[in-house]
Amino acid sequence: MADLMKMAKEALIHDEGKQHLDWPVLIFSGGFIALFVVLSLISQELVGGWVNAGFAWSVKVFGPYWQVLMLLTFVIGMVLALSRTGRVRLGNLDAPEMDTFKWIAIILCTLLAGGGVFWAAAEPIAHFISPPPLYGDADSPQGKAINALAQSFMHWGFLAWAILGSLTTIVLMYLHYHKGLPLKPRTLLYPVFGRRALHGPLASLIDAACIVAVIAGTVGPIGFLGLQMSYALNALFGLPDTFQTQLIIVVLAVVCYTVSALTGLNRGIQILSRYNVILAVALMVFILLFGPTDFIFNGYLQGVGTMMHQFVPMALFRGDEAWLGWWTVFFWGWFLGYGPMMAVFIARISRGRTLRQIVMAVSIMAPLITCFWFSIVGGTGLAFEIALPGSVSTAFEGFNLPASLLAITQQLPLPTLISVLFLILTTIFIITTGDSMTYTISVVVSGSEHPNAKVRTFWGIMMGSTAAILISLGSGGISALQSFIVITAVPVSLILLPSLWNAPRVANLLADEQHL
Repeated sequence: MADLMKMAKEALIHDEGKQHLDWPVLIFSGGFIALFVVLSLISQELVGGWVNAGFAWSVKVFGPYWQVLMLLTFVIGMVLALSRTGRVRLGNLDAPEMDTFKWIAIILCTLLAGGGVFWAAAEPIAHFISPPPLYGDADSPQGKAINALAQSFMHWGFLAWAILGSLTTIVLMYLHYHKGLPLKPRTLLYPVFGRRALHGPLASLIDAACIVAVIAGTVGPIGFLGLQMSYALNALFGLPDTFQTQLIIVVLAVVCYTVSALTGLNRGIQILSRYNVILAVALMVFILLFGPTDFIFNGYLQGVGTMMHQFVPMALFRGDEAWLGWWTVFFWGWFLGYGPMMAVFIARISRGRTLRQIVMAVSIMAPLITCFWFSIVGGTGLAFEIALPGSVSTAFEGFNLPASLLAITQQLPLPTLISVLFLILTTIFIITTGDSMTYTISVVVSGSEHPNAKVRTFWGIMMGSTAAILISLGSGGISALQSFIVITAVPVSLILLPSLWNAPRVANLLADEQHL
C-alpha cells in the first residue's frame, strides 16, 4: 500500500495538467447516476417499482436477442482466430508492449472481479439444490453435481468472456491505432453512423450509456464486498455486522483502487493483478492438495464435457423465462454492460498482439481457467455437500453467498487462515476491477490514454460513494441496483451489435494490408 501511495503521489506531481473534458458525457453519465441515487434516497419503493418493471421488460424483450448476440460473438471470434486473419497484428506495433504473464493477469483479475470467489462458491450449490430446467433432476448426487458445474461454466465461460473483449476489441484497435479515431465506445458505431458517431449528441449518449452500465456493474460488486466482508468478519472474528463496518470496508476499497488507478496501467493495476494471480494459484494448490482432489478434476473434466455437449441448447434455452431472468439473462445483461468499456481497456493493454492471441486469451484461455477455479471452489463445496448433506446447503439458505464460501473453507485444514486469504483475494479482485474501470472511464471522459489524476479520483470516489449510499438503504438498495444493471445493458447491447460484421471486415482488410 505504501508503494502504491508513493506512485500515486508521483502521478499527481507529473500529471499532464489540464485536459479536454467531454462535459456532455460527464454530465449525462454522472448526472444519471446521481439522479438514481437521489431518487433511491427519496423513495426506495418508487425506484424499486420502476426498476423491477424495467427489469421484467428487458428480460422479456431483449433476453432472446442477448442469447443470440452472445453466441454469435463467440463463434465469429473463433472463426477469425482460427483462419488466416488470426495472424493479423493489431495496435500498429510489431511486438507486444506488455509481457504475456502481466497481460493475462490483468485480464483475469479485471474481468473476473468478485464473482471469482463468492459466486464460485454459491452458484454450483444453488444449481445442485435446484437443478437447472434444461437438465432436471439427475439419477445420482454426482450427476446433479456435474450438471450444476456445467451450468455454472456456461454462465462464467466462453460466451461471457467473448462479449467482454473479442470482436469489439478488434474493431476499436483498428479504428484507434490504425486510423486515429478516439479510444471510446462511440468509435464502435463509426462504421454505421460515420462522423455523427464521433461528434454531437449521439456520440455523447453512446459514451454516457456505456459509462452508466459499467458504473452500475462495478458499484454492485463494491457494495456486495461491503456486505459480504462484514458478514464474514462477524462470522470469523465476531466484529459487528453493521453499516459502519460495511462503510469502512467500502472506504478502504475505494482508497485502494483509486490510488491504484492514479499510478496507471504499468504500475498499480499491474502489481495488484500479478500478486492476486499468485495468491489465487497458491489457494488452488492448497485445496488440490488437501481438498477433494479427485472430485475437483473429475468435476472439471465432466463439467466442461457436459457444457460442450449441450453448448448450443444451453446458450439458446428458452424453456423457462422466469429461471432465465434470475440466471442466464441476468448474467448476460451484467456482462454485456461491461462490453464496450472492457473493449477500450483490453485495446489499451493489447497493442502489438495478434488477433489470435487476443481472441484465444479472452475467449478460450480465461474461460477455461475460470471454470477450473469454479471447480476448485464450488466443486469442493459440492463434494462436501454430497459427503455430508446440509454442510454447505444449509449455510447457503436465503441465497447467502459469503456463508456458502465460509461453509466450504471451514471444512478445510487451517480454516481461519484459508477463510481470511479468500477474503483478501475477493477484496483485491474488486480493487483491480475498480481501478481498471476508474481508469477506463477517465480515458473516455478525458480523451487521453493518460487521464488527469483529478478525473480518475472523481470517478473512483463517485463509484464508492454510490455503493455506500445504496448499502445504507439495506438490501433493497443493492437489489434495485442489481436489477438496474440488466436495464442498462439494453442500449449497450445495441452498440455491440455492429461488431458482428465489422470485426470480420476489419480483420480481412488488415490481413490483406499485412499480406497474410
